[in-house]
Amino acid sequence: MGLDPGLRRLALGTLLAAYPGPTPPPWALDLVGAGLAGYTLFGTNVETPAQVATATAALRDARTDVLVAIDEEGGDVTRLAHATGSPYPGNAALGAVGDVALTRRVYAAIGAELAASGVTVNLAPTVDVNSADENPVIGTRSFGADPLRVAAHSAAAVDGLQGVGVAACAKHFPGHGATVADSHLELPTVDVPLGVLRERDLPPFAATVAAGTRAVMTAHIRVPALTGDRPATFSRAVLVDLLRRELGFTGTVITDALEMKGASVAAGGVGPAAVAALAAGADLLCIGAKVDAALVEHVVTEIVAALGDGRLARDRVEEAAGRTAELAAWTRPGGGPAPDHGDLGYAAARRAVRVEGIVAGLDRPLVVQVHATATMAEGRVPWGLGPHLSDAEEVRVVAGETDPAALRTLAGDRPVVLVGRHLHRLPGGAELVEGLAAVHPVTVVEMGWPGSWRPAGVRGFVATYGASHANGRAAAEVLGLAG
Repeated sequence: MGLDPGLRRLALGTLLAAYPGPTPPPWALDLVGAGLAGYTLFGTNVETPAQVATATAALRDARTDVLVAIDEEGGDVTRLAHATGSPYPGNAALGAVGDVALTRRVYAAIGAELAASGVTVNLAPTVDVNSADENPVIGTRSFGADPLRVAAHSAAAVDGLQGVGVAACAKHFPGHGATVADSHLELPTVDVPLGVLRERDLPPFAATVAAGTRAVMTAHIRVPALTGDRPATFSRAVLVDLLRRELGFTGTVITDALEMKGASVAAGGVGPAAVAALAAGADLLCIGAKVDAALVEHVVTEIVAALGDGRLARDRVEEAAGRTAELAAWTRPGGGPAPDHGDLGYAAARRAVRVEGIVAGLDRPLVVQVHATATMAEGRVPWGLGPHLSDAEEVRVVAGETDPAALRTLAGDRPVVLVGRHLHRLPGGAELVEGLAAVHPVTVVEMGWPGSWRPAGVRGFVATYGASHANGRAAAEVLGLAG
């Protein structure tokens, strides 16, 4: 016996799915016609702006109010520019500059590009306060470690996006910045009293709510004082009592991807996670990146079953679908070519660079890029100085597998510019840098979160606060190496 058509459509109206490849397959279009709320686009869906515009137009042909979302944070998390790296610096760089008007302009430029491609919801900005230097998943995605600074820039980012008709989504509530684990891989814990959250983590969310953000994304983190052993995504104390009643948020609550281990393992699968999130007060359920028609139908079946056995109240699911429909009604799908924002992102990245020590006088150095893995949020995006070098040899190495003496031999009488992301966190990274610096002139370019670590013995230390294409060019220019 098939599902009740009305209940199936109701359940579909709470789901944000995904599809493979640059063109929506027939099943993806059929689901839109059947009531699916929308899709999230990932790097695998993006080839060119014109191709994205064609794909989103096809989705809107299936239903005009379909939501099209994307993670376009600028900086290290980019989908539109995943093949080259973003032409905009990310939040950490903007926070380092400290100019909220610049942040507003950068996000307006990003929003204009999204609108021109037919994207209606940006799953950004990240408004987490990066209070843990060793945070493996937020880092340069954060505007900084100071709650008031992060709050000011977060509100400006929302203004910039929504001023051009793209809905903003402040993430990850109630704050992922104090974690030292990645919720894609496990369930992180933030074991602090509610008073600490209010003082440290919540001010940026309060600022974005006051700025009118249309959406807020949940975090798959455990806050024992509020959530017990469950993630915040499944907690009414977080999503209803704290976000809606205390902060006054009236928009759409979007979950982080339910396929992430921080949610799916805790619930026993994506289907049960969807039910738990809806019951807790979430409205729009992001399933994840690896989605097909069968997975969507599985989640729908789980939601309909929960409506039948009492795990979900119908009025709760109707409320969720209604808020999602309100989000779709607010958005204004764009079209046509994006405006030319010129050198905006590159100029912003140059302003963010911070230099300690001496970086002048690097005559045709050996540039050594140290391999670093990317988080699942970032994906595999090119980074480094390579595309920007005019007259310098570049080699790529793995920290724990490279002998400083071998690099010294390779460099000969040339200085070394050693480029990395979170160098001190890489196995053998600190030893490589300091071992080479003890016997050879070394300048370090740190393109991750700089934190407090500074290697001993180096000639100069350059912090870019991100590894986007714009950050890479800015560093090359500061070092006098750009073409």
